[in-house]
Amino acid sequence: MEELAITVIGQDRPGIVADVAGVLAELGANLTDSTMTRLRGHFAMTLVCTGPAAADVEAALDPLAARSRLLATVRSVGTEESAAPTGEPYVLSVHGADRLGIVAAVTRVVADAGGNITDLTTRLAGPLYVLVAEVELPPGSAGATESRLNEAAAGLGVDVVLRRAESDVL
Repeated sequence: MEELAITVIGQDRPGIVADVAGVLAELGANLTDSTMTRLRGHFAMTLVCTGPAAADVEAALDPLAARSRLLATVRSVGTEESAAPTGEPYVLSVHGADRLGIVAAVTRVVADAGGNITDLTTRLAGPLYVLVAEVELPPGSAGATESRLNEAAAGLGVDVVLRRAESDVL
């Protein structure tokens, strides 16, 4: 069995997740990690599974992709060396008027602090832009990171909140 990374994107419609999961189940592939969402009418899925060779999975997904006008990619990936968190878990939220550079500025602060973004979602709801991210920060760095985030947020005209998260909630 190989560990595979699979992406599926295309115009959203009911049943895509069921169709893809069905093909994978028929092949004996076990889904281990996945994320799926709808982005302005488009479907996007990324998943990691263990299963047969990448070429076999790709061949099995090809008819579904052609029939549903989806783009499906499959590639073999190495197993994760360490699943242990590298820092302390935090939830970062940003909201305010939409403007260019919010994601770039906020994620740069986290990266410069030595933090790792483990999940990030953004939504534009009318004029309101919302970003929510799960991040791991090096122990003891949250105070300084929060100060730098507040400086970046002030320059962008948005509000930012950084709060400690319990790892079992994430």
